[in-house]
Amino acid sequence: DKAIKASDTPYPMDVEAGKSYFWCACGKSKKQPLCDGSHSGTDFSPVMYSAIESKQVFFAAAKQRQSNPFAMVVTQKSNRVAE
Repeated sequence: DKAIKASDTPYPMDVEAGKSYFWCACGKSKKQPLCDGSHSGTDFSPVMYSAIESKQVFFAAAKQRQSNPFAMVVTQKSNRVAE
């Protein structure tokens, strides 16, 4: 299976410290950038992102970087790529 590109630009999203978010790896979710279970029956699984602080982040939308899907998670204030 090949991931579907969901968008050309990252998705901005407010996250809350202590909560986990499940990033859609397949690109089929109608709740982008988060998983809605549309990957069922494929080789894809959502990837968990745990917020360590409350802030706005940008989740990758291209779905082509399964080895590191959060390479595009960026803080709005500093525009630094998250480690």
